[in-house]
Formats: sequence, C-alpha cells, structure tokens
Amino acid sequence: MEIQILLSENGIKYKEIYEQIRLAILDNKLSAHARLPAKRRLAEQLNVSIITVQMAYEQLQSEGYCYSAERKGYFVSEIQGEMHFNQINTMDLEKRIQNEFLINFKNGQIDASAFPYKHWNRLYRKELNESNASNAPWQGEYSLRVQIALYLQQARGLACQPEQVYIFSGFQQLLLNVCLFFKRRAIGIEDPGFSRARSVFDQLQLPCYSISVDEEGCCVPNEPIKLLYTTPAHQYPTGTIMSIARRVELLKWAINQDAFIIEDDYDSEFRYKGAPIPALSHMDSTGRVLYFGTFSKTLLPSLRISYLIMPAALQQNFEKFNAYQKSTVSRIDQRAAAKFMEEGLYSSHIAKMRTLYRAKRSCLIDSLSKHLGEHFDIIGDTAGLHIIVTLPDGLNEPKAIALAKSAGVEIDAVSPMYQLHKPNNHVMFGYGAPSMDEIERGVQLIAKAWKGYLLD
Repeated sequence: MEIQILLSENGIKYKEIYEQIRLAILDNKLSAHARLPAKRRLAEQLNVSIITVQMAYEQLQSEGYCYSAERKGYFVSEIQGEMHFNQINTMDLEKRIQNEFLINFKNGQIDASAFPYKHWNRLYRKELNESNASNAPWQGEYSLRVQIALYLQQARGLACQPEQVYIFSGFQQLLLNVCLFFKRRAIGIEDPGFSRARSVFDQLQLPCYSISVDEEGCCVPNEPIKLLYTTPAHQYPTGTIMSIARRVELLKWAINQDAFIIEDDYDSEFRYKGAPIPALSHMDSTGRVLYFGTFSKTLLPSLRISYLIMPAALQQNFEKFNAYQKSTVSRIDQRAAAKFMEEGLYSSHIAKMRTLYRAKRSCLIDSLSKHLGEHFDIIGDTAGLHIIVTLPDGLNEPKAIALAKSAGVEIDAVSPMYQLHKPNNHVMFGYGAPSMDEIERGVQLIAKAWKGYLLD
C-alpha cells in the first residue's frame, strides 16, 4: 500500500512518520487490516533508516493503531466507532511560535540574564547533599531567617528578630495564609491595586472594600474593615510614594480601630530618585503592621521565596494556627539563599540590578519621549520596574494594546486594577525583561502603530 508521507527538514523523523500514519488511520484513508508498507521499502522511499521506521511502527502498535503478524508485517487495527479529531498543522504551529511577541514589556518580569548563576550554582551544589534531604522547618530555615532580619535592619530600617520571620512559597500563598489566620475578616485594598491580591480575597470570598489612592498614597479607610492591604513604598500600579503624614494617619487608624495593616514592600529595592523610603513597619511601635517581602524581583521568580515579618504579639497564635503545616519552599533553595546573603552577594546583586534597571528606565523614558512626543504622559517613574503611559485623545487602552500586539510588542492594561473609576486611556510598560536595544526597538514599533492609527 502506498502512503504519502512528507518529512520536514528539521523535524524528528520517526515522530512525523508515526503522526502521518496515525492521522491516515483515523481519517479512514487506511482501512482496517490493511498491510502497512514493509519497513525496508518505506525506509528507502523516505531516505531514512530502517530503525526510524521501526520506531514509528512500534509507537503505533503500542497505542493500538496497528498490530503485527510474525513474518508478515504490520497491519492496521480495526477501530470501533467513528472517530472525530482536530488535525494540527505542525507547519502552522511552527509559524505561530516564530511569530510570538518579539518584545515583552509585560509587568512583573526581571532581567534573568543578569542573575549570578555561577555563584548561585556553587552554593547550591554545596547544599545539595544527604543532610538536607528532609523538609525545612515550617517557619523556614533559621539561617535564612537570620539573614533576612539582618538585611531588613540594614536596608529598610526594620528591627525584627529571626523568630518573627516566616518563609512562604510566593506572595499569594503567604497572603492566603494570613487571611485565614485573621479568620476571614473584612479587608480593604487600594484602588487601583494589585490584581493578584484581590484574586486571593475573591477566592476566600472575603468582604473586600476598595480604598481610594490619592497623591499621598492609600487613603485612611472609612469602611468597616480590620485588615488593610497597601503598598506604601511604591504604590501598585500608580507608583505613588506614601507620605509620612499619611503613614502616621494609617497607624493611628489601625490602633483606634483595632485593625492590622499588611505592608507589601515588593519592589522597594529599586528606587531611582532621592533617598530610600523607610518601611511603614519601621514606624510601627504597637505591632499593627505585617510586613511582606519577596525575592521574586531581586533574585528569580522561579525560586518562589517570599517572607512575612509577624508582629511579636501575634507570633504565638500564628504558630499555633500553623502547627500542622509543612514548609512549601525547598530547603536547599533556602540554605543557598542564606549563604548567598551571608557572603554579601545579595547586596552586591541588588546594587548591580539597581544600576541596570535605572539605565533601562532612562532608556524607556527617552525612547517614549523621542518616538511618541509630548502627547503621551508618563506616571510612576521614580521606582519599581514599570511605568504607566497616559494615551492621547483618540486612542484608548484596548486599541493601544491591540495595535502594539499586531506590531509584535506586548504591554499591559491598567484598567483591570481599578474597581471604582476605571480609566480607559492608560497602559503599562514593564522594563525588567527587555534589553535596552529591545526597549528602543519596541517603542519604535509601538510609536509607528499608534501614530499610524491616529493619523488615519
């Protein structure tokens, strides 16, 4: 029986033979009990080895598409019932992959190429041994907790003991645990605010109130809440830095309302104008602030290491609440991170990345000014790894994102972060991932697409 099989230049030959025969069987182009071509003959026809054909036939047989008869060859199996399937054109798939977004301005990305893999691998190999095969304590490795406490005291002015530090596998797992610990109390979140935080509150079905943000940061709540989630050092997404006066007001509010504040200090390390802003927890003398930190922006998101500084007065109850929990973070990763910090590599890496991201930020702002001109305003450029661009009349958020996408550039929407008054003329550029050449090229592509639309 003749079978037309077309092999690509760079594909895996036996898989292509297998797939095309399989599709021919399912499409009834090969009838039940029909004999498949002899292995040698098909190998010569396709200019491949007999072993390649053998592997394809064996795969078909193992999945029940054909059967073998001794000294007679392979035959098509009888498949009961009518089969319906969707054929995927591998050439189209490869073309789609090649045409994926060329430049990534999505928020939450880092420059992974700048990570000190050599140092990390050296430390990781030392910790990858039999003595570290068991789980870490549920609170986290003590050596890492010590280093985090020392770092926060030096870098954020936050005095805490290692016993107050708790390690979690990422922000959302940490936030989920804390919300459950507070018995699902009503919670407030900044508006606009962090979508992933709100998603946790939605999953838990918590009473959730949107708290407005003004030029001084998160406003003092009037709503009946006992928890407030806020980002004082660099409000997400607007980039507003909470004023000292507002910090004092929020701390007084927490005392008077017997409430607690969750301070997410997620990207405080990357500030480009003025002196570092102290943490809200630095001003807290009454144990009303829970401090959230993470290594996702300063090391690698894939490590999944975040941490909580719990007020001393809540420690005993928090540990009782988590008495039967296990650590969800690799012990080896934790110990490697502790050594990384202990050797001074963490502080050096942050300093290097701050310089790199400052240069990327300047490149992005200069490129936007050069290619888009004065009709596009920039918001929140003093810290963090993203900025917001205000669009001119005639260009709204969905259209701007669609035009960028069609030009091979991916950017973020801002409106989903608002609940009260959604803007329709803001988009977000994250500059953590792209190189400076990509930043320049990406802005050029976007400018061409946007200007072309506005001129039509």
